[in-house]
Order: sequence, then structure tokens, then C-alpha cells
Amino acid sequence: MLRDKFYILCQKSTYNNKIIEILWRDIKQSYSNRNRYYHTLSHLENIYNELKPFSLTPEIEFSIFYHDIVYDIQKKDNEEKSALFAKKHLIKIDIPDKIITNIQRLIIETKSHKSTSSENTLFLDADLSILGSNQEIYKAYIQNIRKEYLIYSDKEYKKGRKEVLKKFLKKDRLYLSEHFYNLYEKNARENIKNELKLI
Repeated sequence: MLRDKFYILCQKSTYNNKIIEILWRDIKQSYSNRNRYYHTLSHLENIYNELKPFSLTPEIEFSIFYHDIVYDIQKKDNEEKSALFAKKHLIKIDIPDKIITNIQRLIIETKSHKSTSSENTLFLDADLSILGSNQEIYKAYIQNIRKEYLIYSDKEYKKGRKEVLKKFLKKDRLYLSEHFYNLYEKNARENIKNELKLI
């Protein structure tokens, strides 16, 4: 599914399938890294599925593919590096500079999850939709996140995870769009509270 979507998206700018395949292989390889358990191609598929009710701009679609392409748990500039990665690759298929700039902005906004546009609000909300999932899916999610942070001891991990979860709960809203707020806000808060009890 993702490969087909990527091809269709790129073919709006170029019919050079050789270049498109090279770009796709980079995406597939990055998200299939053996150290990834949650930030995988399945995560991208989930975002696409969550955004099915909406008409997506090229900026949003490219942002889906590239927003987590650089993911190093020991670094704090993954979003900036992912944005730069996207630019370096998308210029190869002649994506206009204005669109690339917008894509970079959308990717970087996943760092703070503070949106500067209504369309990116939907993208950011979809990125966090896992928080409002059912108990079984949420349980698998927290297990996969823990696997991605295996280099840290339980004590270190729990301390950091608690901080992240408490920051979520302090927000007035986890989801800024009405669509995702109505779908997931209540369940997300319950999931987070339950996870905190287990830490």
C-alpha cells in the first residue's frame, strides 16, 4: 500500500520510476531498521488510515513518509535531520522549493506538536492517534516503545517515560482538531493514566 501511494505521489512531479524506486528504498530501509519497533512502516500506514476521511495535500503526504525517517533515541534533532533528509531527496524529483519548505516545517512541528496550520493539526493529531487506541493496541505500543529504548535501564526509562506522559496530561487538549479530539481524547487520557500506574 505505502509503496503504491509513494509512487503515485511522486509521479505527480516525475515519471522517472528509477529515481522514485531509489527514494522508496531509502524510506523502506530507514523504517525497517532493526532498532525500530514502533516507528516503522506500520506507523506510517496507521497515519494514512487515520487521515482517510480527509483530502491530503502533497505536503502532508510527503511529511507522512519523511517525518520519522531519521530516528536516533540518543539525539534531540531527529526532526530537523528528517526535514533535511526530505529536502535532499525531494529535490531529486523536482518538487518545488515552496512545497519542500512546507514539508520541512510540518516535519519539524512534530517535535513540539504545535501546529501552525489547520492541515498540519490533522497530521499531528494522526501521529498521536495511537494514544487513544484500544487497550490491546496501546499495550503493544508501550512494549514497542520500550524496545526502542533498550539501551536504557528500567530505572532510567521509567523516569523519562513518566516525564513524557505527565507532559501529555498537563495539556488542555491532546488533540487539537475536533475530529481527533472527539475520537480519542477521552481514551488517550485513560490510557496514559493507566500506564503511569504501571510504571
